[in-house]
Amino acid sequence: MPELTDIHLQELHRGTVVLACLQLLRSPSYGYALLEQLEVAGFPTDANTLYPLLRRLEKQGHLTSEWNTDETRPRKFYRTSAAGIDLADTLTREWLTLTEAITALTHDNDAPHDEES
Repeated sequence: MPELTDIHLQELHRGTVVLACLQLLRSPSYGYALLEQLEVAGFPTDANTLYPLLRRLEKQGHLTSEWNTDETRPRKFYRTSAAGIDLADTLTREWLTLTEAITALTHDNDAPHDEES
């Protein structure tokens, strides 16, 4: 049974990490720093999940990237594009709507039920 819970938690996390990345990358960051930011923000993410996600969001036009070669080790910096900001705003509005709906459902289920219904 815990395996099923883990699967559902993983699915929930997968959807929210996209929004978290789009929000965090409004300020440019490179992959490893983003992993740390996600961890601190409560979205622990594996590198094997993050890097393909970043490439996919870039390919979709939601992120832009550029290489910084000023340091000894070149780093690819990502930033949320205008389209990504629009997507993040849309996803955030939807997230807030869903949060309200789940909260209402939770409170409805906490109320005493009429057993005759």
